[in-house]
Amino acid sequence: MDVLRPPLIRIGGRVYRKNLIQEQALPHEEEEEDLCAGPGDVDEPCDAFVVEETERGFQCRVEVPSPLYKYIIGKKGETKKRLETETRTSISIPKPGVEGEIVITGQQRSGVVSARTRIDVLLDSFRKKQPFTHFLSFALNQPAIQEKFLQFKEEVLEKCSKDHGVSSSLFQNPAKLHLTLGTLVLLNQQEIQKACDLLQRCKEDFVDQITGGQPLTVEVAGVEYMNDDPTMTDVLYAKVHMKDGSDRLQMVADQLVERFVASGLMLKEWDRVKLHATVMNTLFRKDPTEERNNTMTGKSSFKERESFNGQNILKAGSEHPSRTPKSRSGQEGISQPAKGGGSSCCVKRPLSWGRAGPGEMPGWQHPVRVPAVAACPAPQLARRWHGGGWGSC
Repeated sequence: MDVLRPPLIRIGGRVYRKNLIQEQALPHEEEEEDLCAGPGDVDEPCDAFVVEETERGFQCRVEVPSPLYKYIIGKKGETKKRLETETRTSISIPKPGVEGEIVITGQQRSGVVSARTRIDVLLDSFRKKQPFTHFLSFALNQPAIQEKFLQFKEEVLEKCSKDHGVSSSLFQNPAKLHLTLGTLVLLNQQEIQKACDLLQRCKEDFVDQITGGQPLTVEVAGVEYMNDDPTMTDVLYAKVHMKDGSDRLQMVADQLVERFVASGLMLKEWDRVKLHATVMNTLFRKDPTEERNNTMTGKSSFKERESFNGQNILKAGSEHPSRTPKSRSGQEGISQPAKGGGSSCCVKRPLSWGRAGPGEMPGWQHPVRVPAVAACPAPQLARRWHGGGWGSC
């Protein structure tokens, strides 16, 4: 058939193109066999995990963080009972709060494999719903940075406090300034140690090669907002780029995230890491009335975010670039959020924060030195934040 001149069919005053139907000769169809065999014959992946043969049948062990036990047990043990019934297995789960392995036993290997597969699916689904516990970041919280950030906060409040929604509670705690690369859900000490070990391997595998073993000088220059309308801003952040114009810092960030995603410790959110330091966020906003009500009722209430007008802050930040002061050196690492929305850092990274001329809004051109990645010992992750600043490894 000529595709440019296909046969036409007129039906009810409309013209339709007749397409050629290509029929293929199929072999004789045999009767379908009943593939509904015993429980668990489906779901079996190839060499996905180890199933041991025992005197009583088969056994498989699953490493599961204790906070996820409840999702395997279910309400009144219903999920566990259903899994055991449908797969004809017995599932042994450690006591709540006790780290250990879930042990699946059964007389048929297929049943054990099916139970393991279904447990993996449950764990993967509920892990994605967990709030993040740690984040991979470059810390920007040295005393000099905190001092300059407080000056920036003071001048913004002095010049822009009458703008809609602007208040002191929107500003980041200066002790928690950082560049977030990605968030992680690490639910026990083993997962924390795994993340720290991976961070150290990243240093050896590619970070030293990209940086040449030398610190990278970057600039924090300019402020930007996350949404489309500057008059309805929710997040204001400082932009970061390499001083020499290269993309080496971006390469380090992207490859770190890529490696953590491949390991299963981090979920992929974006194709490219957006290097930024949050300085104002409406999630930080405090409502005195709400706090008073919560104290009286003992309950917390959800309130929709109230955006602020960031036009004047953005204008001032773009009109007054700062002088470029001397650089210092520091490091990057894994951090853990602290109580009250803060975070605790694995390793710290100094930054020299510049200042605009008298009477001007602070600028954002501040060289930073980014050396090789350093992993923090896992025991320090859970107790990094001491209320007044960052600790050191």
